[in-house]
Amino acid sequence: MEKQNLFKWKHYQPDIILLTVRWYLRYNLSFRDVVEMMEERGLAMAHTTIMRWVHQYGPELDKRVRPHLKQTNDSWRVDETYVKVKTQWMYLYRAVDSKGNTIDFYLSKTRDYKAAKCFFKKALRSLHVSKPRVITVDKNPAYPIAIKELKNEKKMPVGIQIRQVKYLNNIVEQDHRFIKKRIRPMLGLKSFQTATSIISGIEAMHIIKKGQLTSWNQSVQNQVKFIHQLFGIAA
Repeated sequence: MEKQNLFKWKHYQPDIILLTVRWYLRYNLSFRDVVEMMEERGLAMAHTTIMRWVHQYGPELDKRVRPHLKQTNDSWRVDETYVKVKTQWMYLYRAVDSKGNTIDFYLSKTRDYKAAKCFFKKALRSLHVSKPRVITVDKNPAYPIAIKELKNEKKMPVGIQIRQVKYLNNIVEQDHRFIKKRIRPMLGLKSFQTATSIISGIEAMHIIKKGQLTSWNQSVQNQVKFIHQLFGIAA
């Protein structure tokens, strides 16, 4: 989307919109916390306005950041964690490489081989992801089934090694903590669609914070400048 279409009919400047979205996705804040912080700057806005911005621009940030990511290595660490959506537990599949760089994520209503297969398909389509040489998973029996089917469909290299060794997955379990820490203060994700939108934005900010960008350092000022450039509003 072009800048003029992306921010068309908004009552606030694009940099203000991105500021509130970035704060909410990055820090442990509620929508009302962000409202109060903006009031200190002399800007009055409703928490529902910020919520709509997060739902709109979070997925857009995830989409726009992907072409700028460094290539991951070929050692995948895959695991799933739990996310509550409207009183129901759902499953967030996530993968990092052996250095802790995010490979991809996928929110699913089920925890079975079909969900695992959808996750692997999504990850393999990502431009910054190297084809796996080895995939480390836990004892979940769904993973070997999903990988076997993808091999049969020629969508995954035949020679991939599968390791079901729990302690080797500590790196991805540690990486879950940032996502869980950010989701925990929220008053509840109200629907599968809004959960997917918010999580994609949180994951994108986490990727930026971890320094996975090809040509930017990790300072906050550079992160802000990079996000502004993604949305075509750089000074």
